[in-house]
Amino acid sequence: MIRFLKQGKAAEEAARIDADIRNTVENILADIGENGDKAVRKYSEKFDAWNPQSFRLQRADIDACYAELPQQVVEDIKFAQQQVRGFARIQRQALRDVEVETLPGVTLGHKNVPVNSVGCYVPGGKYPLVASAHMSVVTAKVAGVKRVIATAPPYRGRPNAAIVVAMDLAGADEIYTFGGVQAVAAMALGTESLAAVDMLVGPGNAFVAEAKRQLFGRVGIDLFAGPTETLIIADDSVDGELCAADLLGQAEHGPNSPAVLLTNSESLARATLAEVQRQLQLLPTADIAGKAWADYGQVIVCDDYEEMVAQADLIASEHVQVMTREPDYFLQRMTNYGALFLGPETNVSYGDKCIGTNHTLPTNKAARYTGGLWVGKFIKTCTYQRITPEASLQVGEYCSRLCALEGFMGHKEQADIRLRRYGSKER
Repeated sequence: MIRFLKQGKAAEEAARIDADIRNTVENILADIGENGDKAVRKYSEKFDAWNPQSFRLQRADIDACYAELPQQVVEDIKFAQQQVRGFARIQRQALRDVEVETLPGVTLGHKNVPVNSVGCYVPGGKYPLVASAHMSVVTAKVAGVKRVIATAPPYRGRPNAAIVVAMDLAGADEIYTFGGVQAVAAMALGTESLAAVDMLVGPGNAFVAEAKRQLFGRVGIDLFAGPTETLIIADDSVDGELCAADLLGQAEHGPNSPAVLLTNSESLARATLAEVQRQLQLLPTADIAGKAWADYGQVIVCDDYEEMVAQADLIASEHVQVMTREPDYFLQRMTNYGALFLGPETNVSYGDKCIGTNHTLPTNKAARYTGGLWVGKFIKTCTYQRITPEASLQVGEYCSRLCALEGFMGHKEQADIRLRRYGSKER
């Protein structure tokens, strides 16, 4: 039987979209849809105090960003992208085109076709999330997307050099410096200076997430993203210091980021609660992480592993870190999660930054029905069929009767005309 030593706000409250955000986004999208570049500039100046001659960076601008960075930073970005690219290539190789003869003369198949253009949004307001450039741009390019554009908001009044370099090394075809709803709208709807894309990807704040939600259908999106979530599943094989560090490490994403400890050890639960308070006295981002922990932190004690699995699947967290004697027990049994981090040696930060798996993952219980961003998200699996005249007679007889059963007489005639034509030839 589960016991809560600490509870946060209800998930429904955490996930609810504020009506003001919804209305604000709707108005901005309508304005940009009607007024294009002029409206984009208006909102960029209003929200980011940013109104350059051109939002698109030229080669000289990009090269200047390289010159700003120490070589070690460039090498670190290259390392992270090498890991992401390598794993994405392995995933791409797992997607195979197929063609098979299912009946004599009936050939069915599918082709994996990349989308033609993608807009990648990289957050850069509170934290310049350099890693998001790897996760979106690199993965899209490995998938075979022909045109990948990338954008991030200005950081302290100028393009963030590390983000720009990451976008360029990842292979972005166009790089822009603007952010927020105006950036997402410009990419999705198109303006006089920016051709619209077919798909939007990348995390963002509540306004960006709501813009993607409203634009879904006009363009594809990766997934509906909310605040970062982390779940730690632990037993007494680890200590409270480690659990607290991993909880707070993700809570610092934002003041509404849920962080949950799920354990079968009440002594570990209480030790973790104490350690969280101690570490908050030392953590430079304690103002954010502390509020997230106070409002959305949870500590749940279960009786055994089986109960922990059931509770973890109910939570369906974005990140799940398993620090138990038998981490594979959870790998084999859990079904609802964005990404698993197995054993105390790894952690969510590795996945966020450089280990190679993608960090754009489902939140708000979306892990019940989708995984995270990967090459497959950029690929359409499109079917085709090919058939001989003889096979058309066989399939056509079934199709004609089934169409009549449903009352679709135009559909029936599509089958019947072929029965008459190919049947007469056979006779």
